[in-house]
Amino acid sequence: MRIYPAELIDLNQCCQLSMSYTTDYVWQMQTRENGRTIDVRFDTVRLPRPMRVDYPRSPDELALHWQQDGCFLVARQGDDEVIGFLDAWPQPWQNLLWISNLVIDQNYRRQGFGSRLLKSARRWARERELAQLMLEVQTKNHPAISFAQKHGFQFCGYNERYYPNGDIALFFSLSV
Repeated sequence: MRIYPAELIDLNQCCQLSMSYTTDYVWQMQTRENGRTIDVRFDTVRLPRPMRVDYPRSPDELALHWQQDGCFLVARQGDDEVIGFLDAWPQPWQNLLWISNLVIDQNYRRQGFGSRLLKSARRWARERELAQLMLEVQTKNHPAISFAQKHGFQFCGYNERYYPNGDIALFFSLSV
């Protein structure tokens, strides 16, 4: 497998990847307001049956992200098959690299390709003297949450109306 900065020709193949996922768990948010106190809690809840979830972003966004001066890495198996990508942009004022997309084609998941893309992004951030990685994940994406936690990311926040489809985003941080 080869990882390199994406070129325009790679974007079409990135958009063709199977980005949906299946999950058995979700992080369910509960809030309670009481006077001057707001309690927010996330519980991991097992679903009655596996749920297939479509990826929350439009492929059109990839072209816009690629045009920005960020970290857009492609993983290619052999010479002709894109199997995944990582799309992130630096936020120097916060001293971090914000990862908005980390996608591995359905046929190649759980084989270490996502870990290798993440390692490359971490190196990219370190070379630019950024102190941390920030990863955004849907509350429904338990496989991605597990991936983040396995790699040492710590939960650090959320946004209730982050994605265009209204899904909640969870934010996880990792020191570079």
